[in-house]
Amino acid sequence: MFHRRHFLGIEGLTKDELLFLLSTAESFREISEREVKKVPTLRGKTIINLFYEPSTRTRTSFEIAAKRLSADAINITAAASSVAKGETLLDTARNLVAMRPAALVVRHPCSGAPHLLARLVDCPVINAGDGMHEHPTQALLDMMTIRAYKGEIAGLTVAIVGDLLHSRVARSNVLALTTLGAQVRLVGPPTLLPPEFRLWGVEVCTDLRRGLAGVDVVMALRLQRERQARNFLPSIEEYARHFCITPDALAAAKDDVLIMHPGPMNRGVEIDSQVADGPYSVILEQVTNGVAVRMALLYLLATQEREATEEQAEVGLHAPRRHAGALA
Repeated sequence: MFHRRHFLGIEGLTKDELLFLLSTAESFREISEREVKKVPTLRGKTIINLFYEPSTRTRTSFEIAAKRLSADAINITAAASSVAKGETLLDTARNLVAMRPAALVVRHPCSGAPHLLARLVDCPVINAGDGMHEHPTQALLDMMTIRAYKGEIAGLTVAIVGDLLHSRVARSNVLALTTLGAQVRLVGPPTLLPPEFRLWGVEVCTDLRRGLAGVDVVMALRLQRERQARNFLPSIEEYARHFCITPDALAAAKDDVLIMHPGPMNRGVEIDSQVADGPYSVILEQVTNGVAVRMALLYLLATQEREATEEQAEVGLHAPRRHAGALA
């Protein structure tokens, strides 16, 4: 079961919690296959998406997830809010929570921002990506996609290729994969391989073809030039020449290898179009599963909040009225 008030990261989750979240998400996948893609589970609830960074897949899938659960979804971007007038993150969040949403979904460029809010606001908080720290819902949808095609995750060898230094997706996936029993291989240029990953029991490789040898799954990562304050590479062309995932590079992987990418893709830089659009690509399946994962999280957190409120109301209904005499 999952009884946490917030969903802030993969770090600290147990294997049983991860498996429960995945099983719950898989049960919600069926709703997206119906002709009428809506259930009344969160009718009357409001979900607020507060995004301080650009997003297509994550923000849209949270909005769709809320609406398929019959909740009202409100999208707020920093550029179109009072943040542009100097309002702090905490003041923005407190004002939004004063409107009584069922959950607050936060993406922020600073690592730890959702964790700060979770300690200071009276509302479930979901981390939709914080700086270079974690992107936990992406890891869940990736695990869900792998399970759909490979069954068990335990025993698989997964290569994560690209800009690992700046990738919150990589951090969440390493945590999820190792917790579920997979072998993880990190592949990239030395300047983009963070040294702390070696402490997590993963293999580190700076040669693409050697890194892809015998793997079951390949996750390509976007080269995050917007987070690179200094030059980590001689050039984009040089990076593509050595680390772009091409059909030739995949020859060493298993015949039924899965190809994944969190998006957005830089075609021809981190992944070749023949690979991205090829028969082993499950990139669009990841996007579909993202809606189911976010439906599951909204359901678990928003209904948990409702059950707590109903329990408090019931206690209040039957509690003795200590001050009744004084008020009479």
